[in-house]
Amino acid sequence: MQFNIKQLEDWQNVVEEILPHLQNPILLLKGNLGAGKTTFTQFLLKNLGSEDEVNSPTYSIVNEYNTPKGKIYHFDLYRLKNIDEVYDIGIEEYLDNAFLCIIEWPEVYEEELYGLKYHTMSIHNNGESREISFE
Repeated sequence: MQFNIKQLEDWQNVVEEILPHLQNPILLLKGNLGAGKTTFTQFLLKNLGSEDEVNSPTYSIVNEYNTPKGKIYHFDLYRLKNIDEVYDIGIEEYLDNAFLCIIEWPEVYEEELYGLKYHTMSIHNNGESREISFE
């Protein structure tokens, strides 16, 4: 699926299109700084019925949110330097106990997902708009 975002309100349309296809418990979010990964997550959680305030997990590394469907964990692995640091935060336990895990900057952990079912969303900010692909 491909999308083009030109204004903040367009994220709602993206979420509405993606939600019926979000079948796997892991969503990898890729994109440069400021691309809109956390903004997308805010819209997604609102649409999943969460009343929690959604913030970037840049400093906390993981944020926990409640939804009627279950817990959602939102990770930002940007500051983690290697796979050992990812395991040190207990990522496997989160993955086992979540309705959905949203992982920003997943590259340090991506090889470990081999064999698991997950979705990938890439956001490219070209200055005037954002090009999004979802698989």
